[in-house]
Amino acid sequence: MRKVPLAQSLRIIGRGSLNWLAERPIVVSFEVTDACTCWCKHCDHGGPRDESRNLEPGEYARYMESLRPCVVQISGGEPLMRDDVVEIVRTIKGGPRPPYAILVSNWSLMNQQKYLALREAGVDQFSVSLDFPDERHDDFRVHPGLYRHLSRLIPRLALLGHDDIVLNSCITSENVAEINALADTARAWGVNLCYSAYSARRTGCRDYFLDTPAQLRQLNEQLNRVETRRAEAAPRANWIVNAPSTLDATRDYFARGGMPGCKAGLRFLVVTADGALQPCSMQFRRYPLEDRDRMVREFTSGNHCDECYVSIRSYLDKSFTQLLGENVRGFLALNSAGK
Repeated sequence: MRKVPLAQSLRIIGRGSLNWLAERPIVVSFEVTDACTCWCKHCDHGGPRDESRNLEPGEYARYMESLRPCVVQISGGEPLMRDDVVEIVRTIKGGPRPPYAILVSNWSLMNQQKYLALREAGVDQFSVSLDFPDERHDDFRVHPGLYRHLSRLIPRLALLGHDDIVLNSCITSENVAEINALADTARAWGVNLCYSAYSARRTGCRDYFLDTPAQLRQLNEQLNRVETRRAEAAPRANWIVNAPSTLDATRDYFARGGMPGCKAGLRFLVVTADGALQPCSMQFRRYPLEDRDRMVREFTSGNHCDECYVSIRSYLDKSFTQLLGENVRGFLALNSAGK
């Protein structure tokens, strides 16, 4: 983000470095519900689910004390379907070492009151899904009126000046031609943009994976333009969050049909709605909190899955020196530009 305070930036970098060396997770994603308001074509969640076994807000403290991540995602499903999501955020942020907290949501249930309450509770960044720069987003998410809702709400909240909203656009065969149009939308709405990559592992459907020469050519053309725009805008007006190395690796992921070397379970992991640990949201081997070391031994050490390049993985697959260098340069540049 462009305006992360320098002291907070240095704390994140310092804690991340310590966790890396101690082989603790850098990022933990709390999937606080499996229910969702959408039925997205590229996702295995959708609609109502059994909520009876969900963790209560106070129970998240135990996971924070044990795992001690420096970055936390509050996700789902759709986390805003939980009436107590504000209390969950407060619990996650309430320990002696509060993490950088990202709320991942489709924003179908967001309004200004909820936004401000979640900010007050401790959300540092709001990640908002956007697949298309127009009403095609509604069709892809199977949620009529969603794009119109976002197009009205997001610019209004951006004017509050907190600079904490990031659109997340998952690149698929359906929207690869819209990569720069999505950047235009983010710029017009006054918010930031992060690209991620589609994985067929979640649903088993490869229809949305980029694998033809024409699709890969279009991807490269679109990302070349993104990099040109980044260079033209930097440092003061850069609204594209991805590092150049991340976008280069995204090209490789689609060109190769996968990306080996995943460190799920070690560098990042998922806590399910009912409290189990999973290496990631697409690997369903479940472990109790106390057995995280066993998960690393049994799963991570022998993991050969190459079927995703989601945002969390795209950052944590890098070497320690590369990740540290990029974050130090990025945080210091952004804070310098914001002065």
